[in-house]
Amino acid sequence: MLETVIVVLHLLGAIGVVVLVLLQQGKGADAGASFGSGASATVFGSQGSSTFLSRVTAILSAAFFITSLGLAYLANEKADVSAQVGLPDPAVLETPQTQPVIEDVPVLEEQNAADKAADVPQAPEQ
Repeated sequence: MLETVIVVLHLLGAIGVVVLVLLQQGKGADAGASFGSGASATVFGSQGSSTFLSRVTAILSAAFFITSLGLAYLANEKADVSAQVGLPDPAVLETPQTQPVIEDVPVLEEQNAADKAADVPQAPEQ
């Protein structure tokens, strides 16, 4: 339950940070210009939007980092709990080989020396 709440807050914070960063304009333009002509003084107050949007972005960014750390902590706790359940280590699951690798390769039966000589082509004499 707690993990679900943190994931929801994390996603909302991430979306909020993205929206606020995209909403902010460069230093040369007022953020109120995105709402219409010259309305920055009336939309966010006399100082414009720089302090308001910057402050909200900083708060959402801090909340995003806190929820990231919380999710990392919960994932670590979940990994520790699953390790204590008694599941075997994956390295222990390896089965030893019963036969050496050389015996796994099929070997042709031995041929006599005459058959071996007949299989080898002779070099032309000069």
